[in-house]
Amino acid sequence: MGEPETKRMTKPEFLEWQQRQDELYELVDGVPFLPMKMMTGASSNHDRTVVNAIAHLRNALRGKPCRPTTDDIAVEIPAGGYRRPDVTVECGKPGPRDTTAAEPRVVIEVLSPSTMGFDRFRKLEEYKTVPSIQVVLIVDTEKPQVVVHRRVAGAWTFEAVEGLAQTIPLPEIVADLPMSELYDGVGNPS
Repeated sequence: MGEPETKRMTKPEFLEWQQRQDELYELVDGVPFLPMKMMTGASSNHDRTVVNAIAHLRNALRGKPCRPTTDDIAVEIPAGGYRRPDVTVECGKPGPRDTTAAEPRVVIEVLSPSTMGFDRFRKLEEYKTVPSIQVVLIVDTEKPQVVVHRRVAGAWTFEAVEGLAQTIPLPEIVADLPMSELYDGVGNPS
């Protein structure tokens, strides 16, 4: 396992360095760091929610130009850095060896107690700077609630979607995400 470099890295240096690491790092302000979820491991609620989102979106997007990816694929932040959302829906054409999303359009962050504040504020603001990202979903694993941040006519809006009977429309990728699918098998949400 490689230890993070203490010197600042450029984006190309980071991508080359990341290829030699056992863990997936993010690049923030030129410095690689191991995301908290990678250090502590995800809870079963977190993991099930991520798997549910990927499974539903993969089926909903079959035959369409967009597809979901795991946190193995990074999102490039224009100010300098890379983030690893739990789920990204990319709509570009990545190369077979690409490690970054090609035209990320939807980003899903599933909250963990250890990263909740960071995901809801700093990461959210960074995602909003990526021109191709149109929707950021912040998913709660303690109750069936998703905060949907959406770019509308160049400005960002948000709304909370609550309850298993609700569905999140995602016209940006010609799909939707039923809350009942997202929270299937997740303990406690009611």
